Amino acid sequence: MPHGSMAVNLVQHRDQMNFLISVPDTLQRIVSLVPSQTEFLCDLGLEKNIVGITKFCIHPSSCYQTKIRVGGTKDFSLETIRLLNPDIIIANKEENDEEQILKLKSIYPVWISDVRSLAHAEDMMRRLGEVFHREEKAQEIIKKIQHNFLKIQPLNQPLRTTYFIWRKPYMSVNKDTFIHDMLQRIGFENCFANSRARYPKITEAMLKEANPEVILLSSEPYPFKEKHFEEIHAVCPKARIFLVNGEMFSWYGSRLIQSPAYFQKLIKKLAE
Repeated sequence: MPHGSMAVNLVQHRDQMNFLISVPDTLQRIVSLVPSQTEFLCDLGLEKNIVGITKFCIHPSSCYQTKIRVGGTKDFSLETIRLLNPDIIIANKEENDEEQILKLKSIYPVWISDVRSLAHAEDMMRRLGEVFHREEKAQEIIKKIQHNFLKIQPLNQPLRTTYFIWRKPYMSVNKDTFIHDMLQRIGFENCFANSRARYPKITEAMLKEANPEVILLSSEPYPFKEKHFEEIHAVCPKARIFLVNGEMFSWYGSRLIQSPAYFQKLIKKLAE
């Protein structure tokens, strides 16, 4: 191993970017750079093996309070990670900075996910279950998620919807995103599905032209609040505006067990 381990019995695993990585058969020291995947690893029973997380890995709180934080998802400290001497690093194509991930890959085994749909999320969980010899637990979580998503009763009529993730500039999502997949499952018609950018910048003129019936303001990455309703109502006076929990729409690990019940409450609100 490049960081001084004498481990034998290296095993090869393929990540969602189609990279092959070689890791010790027993992985003792994990650094996770993705909040939703940190939570999933803990739910697999691996919290004791996690040595480093990001400052955004807030679930579960026991992990957040006790593990070394290596920085953010885009600006983690390579030196802090070096001192943690990980056997494996868990990353994500979109959430982490490509240049920094490539630096880490030159030194450590880095397993990278690429999640743009519920199917991709299930695949990620299944693969990580295999990496950590937690296949049965991973399958149990996947089955719970599938069962709960089957219970969603989507809107009777699709509603033209804009989902905002950022302000100044306003930013939404196109059809090549995990959030879009979640919107579709509820019965929302994403106004900016066909944008060329995955996270298009939306001007007031574009929003006015799209004329959404519903506007969803996410709690993350930008922390939208009710005080932002007024400026949006000035552009789309007829739209119904809701604050939504961004974790339910964008976390693609075991948090997905909870998402369908949350979506059903939102559907009920819209029906009122």
